[in-house]
Amino acid sequence: MPAVSANGLTIEYESLGDPSSPAIVLIMGLGMQLVGWPDDFCQRLAAEGYRVVRFDNRDCGLSSRIRARWVSPLLAFTAARLGLPVLAPYSLEDMARDTLGLMDALGIEKAHVVGASMGGMIAQVLAARFPNRVLSLTSMMSASADARARDRGRTRCRCSCAARRRTRTPRR
Repeated sequence: MPAVSANGLTIEYESLGDPSSPAIVLIMGLGMQLVGWPDDFCQRLAAEGYRVVRFDNRDCGLSSRIRARWVSPLLAFTAARLGLPVLAPYSLEDMARDTLGLMDALGIEKAHVVGASMGGMIAQVLAARFPNRVLSLTSMMSASADARARDRGRTRCRCSCAARRRTRTPRR
């Protein structure tokens, strides 16, 4: 598989379809390789006239590994929930810049961006920081990276569900 140099890293990727077609960039989640996007799914998108690019994030698959002190995911999650700083070797912003660097290396000016799980968070950061490079955003099985937004969403959902329960009419 081919690789490019982007954001100071080597990023392993695969491109399907005509390079002159509108691009769809697929960003996979934590610990998942580019092959996490099913071949049939990618081939069908290419058959519909898109250039499909899927890649291994940093620290995953055949892309560059970051040499840094390992951070326990449980410890990081607990610290984040307590509002404490999480000392991670890189951020979602860094990973969004990796995606942008890949797009630059492949000559993709603008793309439809699709992210799954943590890839959805990366895609959201990419769209927020570089809106002129994103044609559309699809964030699947993901959440906002902003804990306050997630908390507001849960509260709204709870209120909405409680309101629906109160408005039901009893059965006769």
